[in-house]
Amino acid sequence: MERRVIKIGTRKSKLAMWQANYVADLLDAGGFQPQLMPIETKGDKIQHVALSKIGSKGVFTEELETMLRRGQIDIAVHSAKDLQSKLPDGFKVLAFCERESPDDVIVSDKEIDLNNPKLILGTSSTRRIAMLKHYYPHITTVDVRGNLQTRLEKMKTGSMDGLVLAYAGVRRMDYDHLVRYWFDTERFIPPVGQGSVAIEIHETIDKEVADKIKKATNHALTEKMLLTERAFLRRMDGGCSIPVFGHAQMEMDGQIILKGGIASLDGRQLIQRTMYGSNPEELGTSLADEILQSGGKKVLDDIKSTISK
Repeated sequence: MERRVIKIGTRKSKLAMWQANYVADLLDAGGFQPQLMPIETKGDKIQHVALSKIGSKGVFTEELETMLRRGQIDIAVHSAKDLQSKLPDGFKVLAFCERESPDDVIVSDKEIDLNNPKLILGTSSTRRIAMLKHYYPHITTVDVRGNLQTRLEKMKTGSMDGLVLAYAGVRRMDYDHLVRYWFDTERFIPPVGQGSVAIEIHETIDKEVADKIKKATNHALTEKMLLTERAFLRRMDGGCSIPVFGHAQMEMDGQIILKGGIASLDGRQLIQRTMYGSNPEELGTSLADEILQSGGKKVLDDIKSTISK
């Protein structure tokens, strides 16, 4: 019996291709014939500008969504953390693949001492910059863009001592040997979705096909945690230019524990709360409401005012 071809839209970077091939393997095992369709997105093409300056919505997803809408691809594969909090009409996340460790790490080709007053770390993330300023105000940060390999090459020029990266990408690209420091997720809370690969579809896809794709690729526990985190992010109205963070885990008793918050761009204000619940949507929304009512709304408004100038 001939297998149904599933065209997979993906970015061209090595990490994005790893993710697409990972999904392709799951689809192959699920009885499909996967076909990769790699493209360059706006976020890939503009390397000399910080992400926060390009615009926070659809930087790495817009072109793939256009292809989904036109039927040129069946699914789009993304890092879940790159997905905007509110998808355009007609689009939805079909599946979340099993999550890798969501931690942030420092990679370097030399030893790293976080107490070193001359330490320089590279990152393009407003969240990481804000949290570094809050917990380690003596550390200098420099903006560094590009795929993982490009960032490592920039680090080797000596302009920075190390890079702050998601461990998931580091592991997937076999750079574990360069990890010099693991951030404590109790304080250095990851961004929503970090560590998981997400599959996006357009409403025009055949429902039966979509159901079979989900069955082949979705990880139920990861899905529940990420639906919680994304409900939080959606209510917080956060994008990649806003230092919002959130991480959900399943407790032994079946309850979800969600930790999240927001930081000011200069790191001086950091509002963080923890909440328990069983309903992902309600828990994520409730935690966001508490943070917004506890000073987070003013921090968010101040950030948006600064960005719009």
